[in-house]
Amino acid sequence: MQRVFSLLVDNNPGVLSRISGLFSRRGYNVDSITSGVTADPRFTRITIVASGDELILSQIEKQVRKLEDVREIKVLNPEFSVLREFVMVKIRANAEKRAEVISVADIFRAKIVDVEKESLMIELTGNQTKVDAFLKLLDGYEILELARTGLTGLSRGSKDVTYFD
Repeated sequence: MQRVFSLLVDNNPGVLSRISGLFSRRGYNVDSITSGVTADPRFTRITIVASGDELILSQIEKQVRKLEDVREIKVLNPEFSVLREFVMVKIRANAEKRAEVISVADIFRAKIVDVEKESLMIELTGNQTKVDAFLKLLDGYEILELARTGLTGLSRGSKDVTYFD
């Protein structure tokens, strides 16, 4: 079972280290973790995707909630949230293969961000299913480098937005 946690934390030095240390000490599995400052520079939003059974995932939520820098933790239910992942992939593609790769990218509304004589770099944003399907279609091509951000997301609507003075 997989769960997406959205944390709003104080933007203090070492906060990400303290949160990841909790996961390490307890032996919890992290599938992905993303972090970035919010519109208010006092706060950072951290999105953690974790795996485990219901008991483990419940314990993760309780333990993270206890950390000093954590202001808020939400479980992002996919039905009521927008979840996205970003991927950049560099593919070996000479002039003969380039059109094929570009057509695959076009199907997924991916963007060609760099073209060299022997390679293409493509970026794609979407849900995990879309990213996985895109990468599966690229299976016949030589992937030179790949970078995935992991999931990040926000809950839909404005009713559960948290405001701090």
